[in-house]
Amino acid sequence: MTERNPDNTDEVAQFANNAFYDQSFPKHSQSYEEISQYLELSGEYLPSMTIFDQAWQMYLEKMS
Repeated sequence: MTERNPDNTDEVAQFANNAFYDQSFPKHSQSYEEISQYLELSGEYLPSMTIFDQAWQMYLEKMS
């Protein structure tokens, strides 16, 4: 969610924007597996899981 930016056309920012508006998205989860599984089953707005992987890596770098 920290990458949300409605004015940015970057893939990660667009993913964060869409996830923010997805009421079922597990926003408070810190589990890669839980979020990844959710996106594979319900993330129609995510064109490629590579975008999620990139966003996850950015998240891990910010957390450390």
